[in-house]
Amino acid sequence: MPSTKATTEHASPDIKVFREKLRTGKRGSDHLYIILLGMKTLETDKLLKQIEKGLPFRMLERLGRNLELPIGRVAELAQIRNRTLQRRKEAGRLQPDESDRLLRVSRVFAKAIELFEGDHRAAGRWLSEPQRALGGAVPLTLAKSELGALEVERLIGRMEHGVFS
Repeated sequence: MPSTKATTEHASPDIKVFREKLRTGKRGSDHLYIILLGMKTLETDKLLKQIEKGLPFRMLERLGRNLELPIGRVAELAQIRNRTLQRRKEAGRLQPDESDRLLRVSRVFAKAIELFEGDHRAAGRWLSEPQRALGGAVPLTLAKSELGALEVERLIGRMEHGVFS
């Protein structure tokens, strides 16, 4: 694994904040993953209202920058088609269902980043490779559905506790 210094030097400000909260244990809420979208830590009721309203399009862009993924790949993971993506960009806002799926992408990545002790690149590689414990499935492919995302998160939880099967 690369040294923390090497991975910190090339990290976005949001990734640095995320790592600092992991390091200090000052999470503020269970919604640490929203930092990857550039949001401040919110309580659940406020986050639900944001989703109902639809997240600003810039949050999709910011997640892509933070994870070093092209915007098209982030949209694909959130199941937003290219033509729809262009319309949302023009409107400046995602629809509630798209916002919910974008939060899921952020949540899965955040869990993986935690697993890899703040190394977002290692997390991205792991999420992009077939995993034997998932029957050879690629975690990001599974995470396109809520059920698949939960399976990926369960595997991450088992790995955090040293259970690799």
